[in-house]
Amino acid sequence: MNLKRYAEVKPTPYEGLSEGVEIREMITERDGAPHFALRVFDLRPGASTPFHTHEWEHEVYILRGAGVVRSEGREAPFAQGDSIFIPANERHCFIAGPDDAVQFICVIPSKHQCTL
Repeated sequence: MNLKRYAEVKPTPYEGLSEGVEIREMITERDGAPHFALRVFDLRPGASTPFHTHEWEHEVYILRGAGVVRSEGREAPFAQGDSIFIPANERHCFIAGPDDAVQFICVIPSKHQCTL
């Protein structure tokens, strides 16, 4: 078993990551997880992840806050308690509301560490 506390995991730097966005890699291959990586994203009010795409799917669960998830040709509001599925190769980004910090869990296949 491997237990980590959110406050003890430092944000991971990613090239191209927008100002006001932090990613904490809570569980990865380095922890012995061969199939999935679990990350926690924190977005300051008004911040956005880059509009990007990748060859793997991911699943997102909104822990707190509200905002908009954007894909090509579509925007949908999200709030605490919502889950979001992003299929492989779908261009997307997450945008925190102007007055709302957002925190969410994102799960991806472990062999594909996020490249933004």
